[in-house]
Amino acid sequence: MPERPRILVLENVGRVTSLLQPRLQDCDVVRVDSVPQALALLREQHFDAFCADSTEPALREQAGDLTRAGRLLDALADGVAVVGADLRVIWSNPAFATCCGGGNVRGRGFYEVLGTPEILGPDYSPFHTALAGRIATTRLHCSTDRYLELRVTPMSNRESPTAQLIVLARDVTAEELQQQKLDALHKAGAELAALAPDQLSDMSPEERVELLKQDIRRLTHDLLHYDVIEIRLLDRQTGRLEPLLEEGMTPEAAHRVLYAEPQGNGVTGFVASSGQSYLCGDATNDPLYIQGAAGARSSLTVPLLYEDQVIGTFNVESPTLNGFGEQDLQFAEIFCREIASALHTLELLSAEKHSTATRSVEAISSEVALPVDDILTAATAVLDRYIGHDAEMAAKLRQILAGARAIKQSIQKVGEGLVPAGKAQPHSEDGTRPKLKGKRVLVADNDERVRRSAHGLLGRWGCVVETARDTQEATTMARLCTYDYVLADIRLPDRSGYEVYRELRQAQPQARVILMTAYGYDPTHTLVKARQDGLRFVLYKPFRIDQLLGALEGPEPAPAKQPEVVQA
Repeated sequence: MPERPRILVLENVGRVTSLLQPRLQDCDVVRVDSVPQALALLREQHFDAFCADSTEPALREQAGDLTRAGRLLDALADGVAVVGADLRVIWSNPAFATCCGGGNVRGRGFYEVLGTPEILGPDYSPFHTALAGRIATTRLHCSTDRYLELRVTPMSNRESPTAQLIVLARDVTAEELQQQKLDALHKAGAELAALAPDQLSDMSPEERVELLKQDIRRLTHDLLHYDVIEIRLLDRQTGRLEPLLEEGMTPEAAHRVLYAEPQGNGVTGFVASSGQSYLCGDATNDPLYIQGAAGARSSLTVPLLYEDQVIGTFNVESPTLNGFGEQDLQFAEIFCREIASALHTLELLSAEKHSTATRSVEAISSEVALPVDDILTAATAVLDRYIGHDAEMAAKLRQILAGARAIKQSIQKVGEGLVPAGKAQPHSEDGTRPKLKGKRVLVADNDERVRRSAHGLLGRWGCVVETARDTQEATTMARLCTYDYVLADIRLPDRSGYEVYRELRQAQPQARVILMTAYGYDPTHTLVKARQDGLRFVLYKPFRIDQLLGALEGPEPAPAKQPEVVQA
């Protein structure tokens, strides 16, 4: 018995069925009510005939448009599917079939062909929304670890407002994974910068730096998957790039001296000087590259920037030619911003702790300094009477003097010990100045505020400061002790200004004697007489810090009738 012919009938307003009904009795008839359904079945199955009312211009136009559109859809990289109201796939282009793992998807449930994916939103019922006549968007996570972004659009005809749905499926796996990596990098940055108060109080600056290094090393492995790492920090005073951490570098490279200069300092020096990242695709032919890791063929170097200032460099290397791309560069730059922020936060925390402790030490020093000075001046005056008369008593007094001075030095050493290594600022007002560190200074002034300020300011610069209230105390201490500088007010209560200068010069001929005055009018002509007798420096109160530093650190002027004067 011959097979019955298969006929595909497009029923448009019932006209085709009524005309052909007598002839279709001996055929297997498949009826569809839309051109998209007809085209989909014609592609999938074999039919002996296709029947439609060709007299309707709208039908011919729609069929032509859909045929041309079908060819375009087949060429699209994004997946396109026509889904019925029952959520079964009516038609799809090859890209959609690929998203589903290949094979025939027509006639099967939409979520079924995608392996029952997880719906990530924002619309958790996209087909329900689309069947209600609205466009829906959502994102799916498929079992193959593929991410798809869906746009579901209702397609209506005259018989049904939403007979079919058009689904555009775009593979966004790369974008999703990139965003996940970005989120992980930002989370890592927060982790790098997180320091609990108990950690801050319990850990030394060195321990916190070591913890940060461990976190950077771990996150570089886990997030960026780099095994060869080198981070250097820029010393602004010297321009030198000091190693902070390294892994996988040769010993020679790890200990190489590099500066933030564009020539002769490898890619690292170039990046530090320019503030720009550098991709070295072929290490063997790059004029800037200096070997870091054994067998390295390419490298990626990024500046550590904080508020647009270079504070260091981050370098990774690969044994593969062109081992790093633009995405690696993007991730490394983001990670380096987090590293720079964490390093800056760590520096601020260390500075805050140091500042707090320093203020405490300065407060203690301020309270102790003047009482200890009273002990020194009193003991020195007594010692002056016993020298040459009672050796045993003189020895005991010298022990008292040594003990009093040891108290002040111990307080100063505690303050110096609070400064983290490498944080001293030699040329700042708050740092130890090399020319003044350890210098002994005697300050003679009847004003307690001046004596107290001298301890705070000169002591901060590393000077050993002792004070006296009048000429007798000052000259007695000058005879029995050695000083590098003597600062004396010209209006001490027990001598004229010139007598003060003359006696101190006689007692300390090697010291630089500096006179201070708060008066522009000098009725006793102290300054004129003292200048004729060798005075070189005068400070007029209130004087600025730079004027004080000029008097202390400046070169000794050559003798002259009108010697150099430091004036306000």
